[in-house]
Amino acid sequence: MTLEIVLPYYGSFGYLMAAVESIRAQSDPQWRLTVVDDVYPDLAPGEWVKSIADDRISYSRNAANLGVAGNFNASVSLMTSDWGVVMGGDDIMLPGFVARVRELALGHPTAAVIQPGVEVIDEAGGLHLPLVDRLKGYHRFRGAGVRTFAGEQLATSLLRGNWTYFPSLVWRVEVLRQHRFRPDLVVAPDLVMLLDITADGGSLVLDEATVFQYRRHRHSVSSAAATDGSRFAEEHGVFIEQADRFARMGWKRAAGAARAHVSSRLNALTRVPAAIANGDGHGLRMLVSHAAGRAPAPR
Repeated sequence: MTLEIVLPYYGSFGYLMAAVESIRAQSDPQWRLTVVDDVYPDLAPGEWVKSIADDRISYSRNAANLGVAGNFNASVSLMTSDWGVVMGGDDIMLPGFVARVRELALGHPTAAVIQPGVEVIDEAGGLHLPLVDRLKGYHRFRGAGVRTFAGEQLATSLLRGNWTYFPSLVWRVEVLRQHRFRPDLVVAPDLVMLLDITADGGSLVLDEATVFQYRRHRHSVSSAAATDGSRFAEEHGVFIEQADRFARMGWKRAAGAARAHVSSRLNALTRVPAAIANGDGHGLRMLVSHAAGRAPAPR
């Protein structure tokens, strides 16, 4: 089994180089990488990728900018292996990532998604554990070793607080292709994809062995959207939709978790000081509305 790695790219050249080099440093050589450039204005990153003398690495540039979810879908369309990763252009695979997830995939061939162990790093690569990631740890299932979750239990847990790290997730490609990342979503397409797969009967394998570094920094799409409040306008709509869906399915606990969306509301509350400091009155009103459980008015 060859692990398919697609890397949707639009951002820092330096982070891209670090991400690619971390893949090249894998202890297990059974991987293939495609960098999917979403028409980043600087052509130098693409030229650098194309110059790498490794036939496992390829480069594709979209004909037009597709946006976050659009580039995810374009990347998935390039996958030809049984298992794949949609990696972030600013994240790092530790040397044992491919070896560990191949072991997990081969041991759980019917699983839909694998969440390997992740640690968080800052802009400079130092270990980092801000409040949002402490909350992720609080919401993640307790226990040790390798465990499998599915059904209403998994949906309820994800809706209480999405503790997964999307760029580290390993997807069974056949399952991933049965769904699509929603193009109208910027910060929550991964959560909706996970919930779609869970509602369709898919299971998630959770492992504790740390093999991936997720970079948390203020220039990321999700961080910027959280500061100006737009993230929470999107999340509010998603949670209402999911509450309705799971209520129709009879998954009462999942529907209740979606309606309450306590973790998302608390996250909005923690962003209030930044909105005040930035003098962003509308963003502040959006944050306060979401924290109170009301639909934030769009910009």
